[in-house]
Amino acid sequence: MQLSPHFTLEEMIFSSTAARMGINNDASLEVVANLKRTANGLERVRQLFNNNAIRISSGYRCKALNEAVRGQPNSQHMTGQAVDFTSQYGNPVQLVQLIKKSGLEYDQLICEFNQWVHISFTDEPRRQTLVIDRFGTRNFV
Repeated sequence: MQLSPHFTLEEMIFSSTAARMGINNDASLEVVANLKRTANGLERVRQLFNNNAIRISSGYRCKALNEAVRGQPNSQHMTGQAVDFTSQYGNPVQLVQLIKKSGLEYDQLICEFNQWVHISFTDEPRRQTLVIDRFGTRNFV
């Protein structure tokens, strides 16, 4: 199922951990609606990256999958509002800097361990920008 021009439901719910552990990570209709909004947000991010591809490493996570990957108990991944991604357009720090400066409406934008970017989209975006690394969580500057 195509959620937006460049993102499918299949890639938003795929998890190698779920496949390996036999976890059913299918999304409810409510989650699919959130995933559509998230996919449309990613389309805007993709435009910022001169239409370079975005590789989703983690999208939707059912409760069992979120627990298996030791995600936060209130993770926006569980509602279909968040994804983790990388892009050949730049390293995670560069990508977060570009998105932050763009004025794009996001809820959270997190540079995680300088390995990937977490972004979420909600009806009431906070534009909270953070970094998470071995020293903890703090504002991204």
